[in-house]
Amino acid sequence: MNIYSNLHRTQLLRVSDRTTTSLLETCKSNRKLVLIWPQTGDFDTLEYAWWIARNRHRLDKLNIEVRAVAIGDVAAGQAFCDYTGFLSQHLFVDSKASLHRELGLYEGLSVSLPGLKPQQNGYLNLLLMCAGIGSPGTLKEVFRGYLGDRAAPQLIADDEVVKASPLPALKGEVFKRAGGKGFQRPFELATLRLRNMTEVLSHWKTYVPDATYLAQRGATFLFEGEELVYEWRDRNILGFAENMSDPLSFLDRIG
Repeated sequence: MNIYSNLHRTQLLRVSDRTTTSLLETCKSNRKLVLIWPQTGDFDTLEYAWWIARNRHRLDKLNIEVRAVAIGDVAAGQAFCDYTGFLSQHLFVDSKASLHRELGLYEGLSVSLPGLKPQQNGYLNLLLMCAGIGSPGTLKEVFRGYLGDRAAPQLIADDEVVKASPLPALKGEVFKRAGGKGFQRPFELATLRLRNMTEVLSHWKTYVPDATYLAQRGATFLFEGEELVYEWRDRNILGFAENMSDPLSFLDRIG
């Protein structure tokens, strides 16, 4: 499969103007980072967008244009962009995960119980994967969020205020007292994940208009021209990167 050709000819709904167009139509740079995401309300999607925002300057310096596809509709995509700050003109939505299947991405656990609707089976498979079933590495990654990670950068500035209901507003220096500074402190990542979870659960019907594809995983593709120079295909929840301590560390390969 020629992944670049496949992506270039793919016609999807762009969130910003509701136009069905080529995923790469407006890309001018020779370097393109294409992110195929799960649901707009998925833990991985929200967290990946946070890392993209955090590395915006680095991406611009490397002249890398980012395009993303998420499972959902335009309303879901717009809510996602409003919350994460991801540019709506760079986000496309695929309501049936057709591109994911075309690329052969991991569909997640596929337990199907008699009598359940596809959407109900979607919830079942998501819950099982959150418990680590059919999703190797998920529980380890959950624990890393609570225990901290000295191989990861500090995620919350000491003077930053984080609101993650039902917790009270927390100032970053709380994490400094818990573990120090200059690396991912205990509970730091877990707090950011709680904030994402609160956002999605508060607007669940918007973020997840169809639960059928809740288990579907995504992928990362980096191109120099039409040459694929890096790819990562997700195999589990909270496994959207080869190096979860620094999800965009693969950019080191191009300078």
